[in-house]
Formats: sequence, structure tokens, C-alpha cells
Amino acid sequence: MRMFGLKTILLAAGLTLATAATAAAPQTAPAATEAPGATEPAPTIAAGSTAAPTGGAPAPAAPVADPLSNADGTPITAPVAGVGLPVAKSIAIQDQVSPTGRQARVFHDIILMPIITLISIFVLGLLIWVVIRYRRAANPVPSKTSHNTGLEVAWTLIPVLILAGIALPSFSLLANQFKPAPENAVTLKAIGNQWFWSYEYPDHGGLSLVSNMLREQDEVEPGQRFRTDADGPRLMATDNRVVLPTNTPIRLLTTANDVIHAWAIPAFWIKLDAVPGRINETSFTIEKPGLYYGQCSELCGARHAYMPITVQAVSPAEFEAWVRAKGGTMPGDADAAAPADTLDATDTPAEGVNPETIDATAAGVTTNQSATGTVN
Repeated sequence: MRMFGLKTILLAAGLTLATAATAAAPQTAPAATEAPGATEPAPTIAAGSTAAPTGGAPAPAAPVADPLSNADGTPITAPVAGVGLPVAKSIAIQDQVSPTGRQARVFHDIILMPIITLISIFVLGLLIWVVIRYRRAANPVPSKTSHNTGLEVAWTLIPVLILAGIALPSFSLLANQFKPAPENAVTLKAIGNQWFWSYEYPDHGGLSLVSNMLREQDEVEPGQRFRTDADGPRLMATDNRVVLPTNTPIRLLTTANDVIHAWAIPAFWIKLDAVPGRINETSFTIEKPGLYYGQCSELCGARHAYMPITVQAVSPAEFEAWVRAKGGTMPGDADAAAPADTLDATDTPAEGVNPETIDATAAGVTTNQSATGTVN
């Protein structure tokens, strides 16, 4: 019995020492096979720094200051009188800053207006002459002329020639208005709503904005933004301007969410209907930087008159800076950031390299084989 008690005491002491040694020893790595690189430590990232993205995805653009606004959000560029704006007491077409607009203005000023003026003067003069010449006092016996071949040929042939003179130059103008945009065009999608405009830049990372008319100071609550002279004229200034590059083809797409609207900028010679359920398209090029104003030009409800449009045309470099400041991207960003693929898929794997593909999502295979050493 004494020997049995002594063995029991020694066994208990041995178990106690073994338990303590196990708790003090570091845990060993699991024996199951893991995907390559799964056990590598994550890289340390300093506070405030941005981790480099894996693969070919471009890094998100760092926030930059808006080059077109002051620190308080007010616009830097103010409108210029007579440029991109209606002119008081003027009946002339606004100065055009697009090739199609310049062609249309020449057509209007050189062809249409002279022809209309001459016809109006001729018809008015003829009417006055007939009233005086054939009044009762001067012509007591009414004329009984039944026809005049020369006059009939003249009043048929002359209108035909006039219409031909108007139609032929208009064909090229009409074709230019609906010319498809080239591949390098900047796409702007204008969406009409009651009663504001929303915009999307599909080629620039999904950049979008909403544009509302700015109210007067006495029409807003304290602390809210109101219209100033730097924003533009009353009823035409907006809180967010559409920004487009100069000397770059613009592809304009229009649609609407509710009723029919129309996106119109007189200085661009643009008026394009925005119809729910369909997309209309046209193209234009802005030749001069500046501010240009327009309005919805299709009756769309009670506040139709309060849907202004403001476009700020800037240089391509300023446009790129503005896009990045708003969190957008340029079309070439993804291609520039993607690493070149130098691996030829047809190459034979080098000797000693296991070409087997490992599925990192599959369950690990448990093994009793030691991580090091050999098995006898």
C-alpha cells in the first residue's frame, strides 16, 4: 500500500509538471496545408498613408482643391457682360462659340435675314401700290384681265429659286448639327427633372452633380447660399456649374425622369429635347473659355422658368484638375495604372517549378507529416 501511494504521488506530480510545461511552450503552427502567402505577415502601414492597391486597380485619387472655386465654395470665374448671356434690348443672336453656331449665325445673317427683308419690303410695296393704283377714284372701270403668262411664270419661278437658295446651304448646317461625336469626345449626360437638372460624366468614373437655381438673399433662410453677381444673373445662376473642356468634342446625351424638358444653350447653338424613356444625342465643340447660360426650353410645369443651365468652359488641363478634385477619373487612368503583362501563357514552366494551381478557397488537407525533417 505504501508503494502504491508513493507511485500515485509521483504520477500526480509528473502530470502537474507536464501541464505547466505545455502552457509555457509556444503553440505550434497547424499542420494543415495553406495557400501560398497566406501566412505572410501583412505589411505595416504608417498612420495617414494610403496602402498601394493590389493587382491592376488604380489607386484612388487623393483629394485636391477645386481649381474653379474659392475656399468658401464661391466661384472664381464671374460672368462677362454680353458673353454667353442675353443682352438687354437686343434682337441679335448671341455670339457663337461653336463651329456649328458660327455657321448657323452666318446662315441667319447673310442668307435668311436679307431674303426675308427683301421679300417683306417687296410685298409691302406691292400692296401699297395696288391700293393706290387700283382705288375706285383712280380706276372707275375695273380691270378684266384674265391671265398674264409672263407674270405667272415669274411668280412661280422666282419663289422656287429663293427656296433653293435657302435650302442648299441649310443641308450642310443640318448635317453638322447631327454629326456623330468622335471617339475622343467627352460625354455629358443631362437629365431633366421637375424642376432642376442632374448631370453625369460616364467617362470620368461616374462623376455626377445636381444643379439648382440659386435664389435671392431675401428668399433663403439665414446661413443658406444665395445668388451673388459672381454666380450670374438673376434666374440664371446655379449652385453647381457644368464644367466642360474647350476645343474638345462634347457628346451630349439628354433624357428626363418625369416630363419632357429641353437642354438649351444659345451660345452653343444647342437645343435638345430631354424625353422620358429615350436618349437623344448631339455633339458640339466649345472654342472659347468662359461662362455660358441657358434654360429649359420646353414647357414642363409650374416652375418651368426656374430651370437654368450654367456651363463653365475651361482648358483641358483645368478640366482634368476639376474632375480629380470632384473625385472622378480620366479615361486613361486605368490603362496607365495597369501593370504590363510580360508572362507568355505558352511558356513552359521552368525546371523544378510546380505548375499546379492551388485553390485558396478550398479546405485545407490535414496531414500528420512533420513540417521539418524526414519520415523513416
